[in-house]
Amino acid sequence: MFLELGIGVAAAAITGAAGFAIAKKINAANYEIYTTKAKARAKAIEHEAELVLKNANIKVQEAEINAKRRFEEESLKLRKEYSLKSTDIEKKEITIKDDIKKLQRDRDELQSFKKEADELSQEAINIKQDYQGKLKEAIRVLEHSAGLTESEAKDIILKKVEEQSRAEIAHIVRKYEEEAKQDAKRRANYIIAQATTRFAGDFAAERLINVVNIKDDDLKGRIIGKEGRNIKTLEMLLGVDIIIDDTPNAIILSSFNLYRRAVATKVIQLLVEDGRIQPARIEDIHQKVKDEFEQSLVEEGENIVMDLGLTKIHPEIIKLIGKLKFRASYGQNALGHSLEVANLAGIIAAELGGNEQLAKRAGLLHDIGKALTQEFAGSHVDLGADICKRYKEHPVVINAIYAHHGHEEATSIESAAVCTADTLSAARPGARREVLESFLKRVQDIEDIAKSKEGIKQAYAINAGREIRVIANAKLVNDDEAVLLAREISKEIEEKVQYPGEIKVNVIREVRAVDYAR
Repeated sequence: MFLELGIGVAAAAITGAAGFAIAKKINAANYEIYTTKAKARAKAIEHEAELVLKNANIKVQEAEINAKRRFEEESLKLRKEYSLKSTDIEKKEITIKDDIKKLQRDRDELQSFKKEADELSQEAINIKQDYQGKLKEAIRVLEHSAGLTESEAKDIILKKVEEQSRAEIAHIVRKYEEEAKQDAKRRANYIIAQATTRFAGDFAAERLINVVNIKDDDLKGRIIGKEGRNIKTLEMLLGVDIIIDDTPNAIILSSFNLYRRAVATKVIQLLVEDGRIQPARIEDIHQKVKDEFEQSLVEEGENIVMDLGLTKIHPEIIKLIGKLKFRASYGQNALGHSLEVANLAGIIAAELGGNEQLAKRAGLLHDIGKALTQEFAGSHVDLGADICKRYKEHPVVINAIYAHHGHEEATSIESAAVCTADTLSAARPGARREVLESFLKRVQDIEDIAKSKEGIKQAYAINAGREIRVIANAKLVNDDEAVLLAREISKEIEEKVQYPGEIKVNVIREVRAVDYAR
């Protein structure tokens, strides 16, 4: 039994030893495999690193080559500029040296002339002294022979000459006065005829409505929108009266403000073309059109300045020139009137020997204040003069602005030419309409009264001035204050404005919450 137990233990020991040896060999084999894989991976990483380093070196070399090439190009460009400027400076130095030599010669000649003049002056003094001595001697002889003193003889002679010459002098003076008047009238008529025949500008009276043509009358319903939401948004944003009636294929926009009406026309045209008519889209289109119009004002002003051949006008004044396109005075477009005055003034000034370009400049800017009268209080004369003084315009331009309405006397040919041209442009038959101007002033006064109140963002006179739509700031004005505002505005309109019928004051306050999902 002990033998069997010993055999079992020996067998178990042999089996364990064999298993241990086998396990050791397996572990050694696995270790070699892992070592081989690790070496292969390290080699691959090393290869990738070499590639990255190689690519980086290539990029560094390319960057160095590009930098060197740009350096050489810039160096060549600078050398060329330096060469050109050096040549120009050398030429100017030669010119300056020549001018200095010429000035020296002129100075020598002037000194020579001065010396000769001094000699002639001394000679004249000597002759005058000799003449006075002989004259005194002759007077003494006459006094001795006539028995009269010098003063008595003068009085007698002058009295006789005066009596004989008075009638003749009066006749000559009257004759030359008549000739001068006739010549002046003839010359003035000639200059005016030349100016008016050499410039013939187009004229079209401004209207108070625009008509937007549409292809389908079904679009009218879409423009009105559900429960009138679209048309309310349009009228609130655009500040115009939108008339949608039975007129086929047409929508009428009414407003005294040309700029608002033009913006509204473009907005509705784009909405009709796009087909998507709803409040958010209306606001987007309105903002886009406003930005385009602001840019077009600058372009319009730049084109006009270029056409007239004027230079060095401040960008803000150029923008105001473009804005004159959307202003009217007595039914006459302000920009068309200013262009007409500029051209007529240039021709008149040229005929009179003045500065044609300066007269054109003064003519173009004489009514520039009208571009500001809808935003600022005061007459267009004062506003125009202030803006021109601020941007350092020529004194003749400022004098012309004051003189064309009699605030100052014209101090130059150019200012007088602008005054004459302004009268010619305004006096043409049909050029202006007094009734329209009084209407425009009335609706402007209504808007100004509303805007003067605290907490008002914007105000629009619509429906031919029979309604004023006032947009209040909801943060500053509550519902009760809106009622009081409407009452205050209506009372002030009653006191300060003359109008037929009644004017509806509509105060609107709106709370708008905006947030963004990101």
